Amino acid sequence: MGMDLEYAPELPQPQRPRLIRRIFAEIGRRIMLTYAYDTTLWRTALAGPWTIGTLAFIIAVLGIPTGMGAPADIILAAGAGTLVLALAGNLLALLLSLTGLRFPKLFAGTVLSSFGAVLLILYFSDLTIEAAAAVAAIAALLGGAAGLSAGLLRSRRTVSGVLLAAVLLLAPLPLYGAGPGQPPERTTTAEAGNAAPISAADPGAPGSYSYEHFTYGSGEDLHRAAYGSEVRLTSGSADASAYIKNWPKLRTIFWGFDYTALPLNAQVWMPEGTGPFPLVLMVHGNHMMEDYSEAGYAYLGELLASRGFIAVTLDENFLNYSAWSGIPDNDFKVRTWMILKHLEQIGEYAEQPDNPFYRKVDYTKTALLGHSRGGQAVAMAADAARWFRDDPVLAAAGQFTISSVIALAPTDKAIDDQQARLKDVNYLTLQGARDGDVHDFYGDRQYIRSSYSSGSSAFKSSLYIADANHSQFNTDWGLYDQSLPAGLFLSRAEIMDGDEQRQIAKVYVSAFLETTLHGQTGYKELFRDYRSGLQWLPDTAYFSRFQSGGYIPVASYDEDRNKNTVTGGTAAVTGLGWTEETAKDRESKSKATYGILLEHDAGEEAGSYSILLKDSVVRELAASGAEGLTFSMANRNADPGAEDSEPDVPAAAAPAPDVEIELTDSNEVSARLPLDEVMDILPLPQTAFTISPWLEERVSGGKYGDLSEAVFQTYELPFESFLTEEPALNPDELTEITFYLQEEGDRIMLDDIGFYTGDGSPGGLQ
Repeated sequence: MGMDLEYAPELPQPQRPRLIRRIFAEIGRRIMLTYAYDTTLWRTALAGPWTIGTLAFIIAVLGIPTGMGAPADIILAAGAGTLVLALAGNLLALLLSLTGLRFPKLFAGTVLSSFGAVLLILYFSDLTIEAAAAVAAIAALLGGAAGLSAGLLRSRRTVSGVLLAAVLLLAPLPLYGAGPGQPPERTTTAEAGNAAPISAADPGAPGSYSYEHFTYGSGEDLHRAAYGSEVRLTSGSADASAYIKNWPKLRTIFWGFDYTALPLNAQVWMPEGTGPFPLVLMVHGNHMMEDYSEAGYAYLGELLASRGFIAVTLDENFLNYSAWSGIPDNDFKVRTWMILKHLEQIGEYAEQPDNPFYRKVDYTKTALLGHSRGGQAVAMAADAARWFRDDPVLAAAGQFTISSVIALAPTDKAIDDQQARLKDVNYLTLQGARDGDVHDFYGDRQYIRSSYSSGSSAFKSSLYIADANHSQFNTDWGLYDQSLPAGLFLSRAEIMDGDEQRQIAKVYVSAFLETTLHGQTGYKELFRDYRSGLQWLPDTAYFSRFQSGGYIPVASYDEDRNKNTVTGGTAAVTGLGWTEETAKDRESKSKATYGILLEHDAGEEAGSYSILLKDSVVRELAASGAEGLTFSMANRNADPGAEDSEPDVPAAAAPAPDVEIELTDSNEVSARLPLDEVMDILPLPQTAFTISPWLEERVSGGKYGDLSEAVFQTYELPFESFLTEEPALNPDELTEITFYLQEEGDRIMLDDIGFYTGDGSPGGLQ
């Protein structure tokens, strides 16, 4: 049986689009819907994240100025921020549209863009990535929520908009605690003892001299008329090619010169009168190059000129850091070298009969004052042969006798593996405990390296100020010790008022120069005991040190590591722990000096540390006419790990060590004096620099370290006070000094134990 087969061609089947074509079609559809959900509400809400992002750009540019002025920088930053946020926001919106989810993608993209802008700006401003991310997230969320509140209000959803705005306004309240609370305990000034007020007039007040103000400079400055068309005296230039090798072209374009023709620009306050007058040169530190610094010391220039000093503030801004062109190499050395070049220039002016400097300069009385890196530069200039022995400028500047150096919050970096060592030069340094830039007391190191020949009337003094910061010694640097935006995260709540901080500078700088250059001995007591000048000073805690050529050393602890021997005798303890160790800064780095750390932890009623004097010291003491015992002491009761210290208890609440001092003579007659009858023992300032403990280790590489450092206070105990306790004591035949710690847990560090003579002669005037 057969079958008939018929061929039937296969009908074409409808084909589905290829997969890739379907994917692209879907992508296109989703992209077309990118802005579909950004309604009027959400477009209004864009103002929130845009504001956050634009503010971030503005703050960043204010921290890295262009030199065109703040208004121009703000306009530039706002424009750049708007452009970046618009591009990034739309790009992210397109990317978010690929998810196919239904939400306002332009708004979300703009929020993410503001987050990214803040994150990158903070990360490149010395915050760690986690800190930058946390702050950026908070800022972006706040911006987004604020924008949403505005959008709700515009869409007439008034209740929701007002509630969200209220939440935003009230959200920070938990940061300030449940209630107003009590203000933080403030460390107060030391009292007790007989610190009679100085009877002389306030050194911080204007003097009797009229003065004129003028500038000298290149006459060709591109940015400042004071050194351009308005300059009174035309100066030479300085070729620094022996020291600078790296000078970017951008720096040349900005200034109009390079390192082969550095200008000698300065502002001068000249007293009227025949003179001659002492000369004071003032040098700024490393602020932003485009934010000029030298005029910030006009308050000192005016004061000093009114008191009979020629005050000159030097322009070294072209050696400062710029975000656009970096910083010249060897800037520390060149800052110092430029001081010498200015002395050379002033020396030339002083020989020209038609010049305002003619016969006005007293070459034998020159002082240098510097701030920050300038504070290191002035010390280096006073010891210039260490770095510039073969430079001709050393001989030219050598006609000026630099007898006094003042350093405001100075740096102290080794240059060519060397540091300045001042010999028989008067030295004063001031430092704030709330200094968020030079946060360690580096001036203390230069104080330690300054020494005096026996009998020299020159002296050194330091002042540590509990509530002072770095920038306010300069009127133009403001309240921020770090450039923006990182400076926003530094705590400023307890920093003293800028006028008050500068009042301290005026009193100390003027009194120091009146003493060392004008020979006004009435102010010298201020440096021996700051309490004698409290009538001129604002209310805060002070810690000061003093030493002169009238010091007879007994113990400095730097000669060896044998704690049983000191320079002037032998030492022993009873009931105390004792170790010779280095004094350390906040970063636990050595200050290059040793002290003796005494700890009363043995449970005994009292512990003692005694020094039996060498016969040679006893003979020197008898012949010297010494007036009393002197020593430096740091209160270490609040140290981490100290017996009575607790992590959450402020230093001000830690009990002061109970210290008594006893002198014994060759007849075994003793007199004992409680130290707090001479001067209260203050707790050391403890400073948290940032607005949050979490940020403390995440700003500037965690540089701030411990809350405090070893800061010494000099105590001078007159023999008269001991004789009041025991009239039979013979100060000319002393054989032993004993320190008693009365309470268990007491912890102190001692240094520079010795005797002082009553040299009332002006410092540096033989």
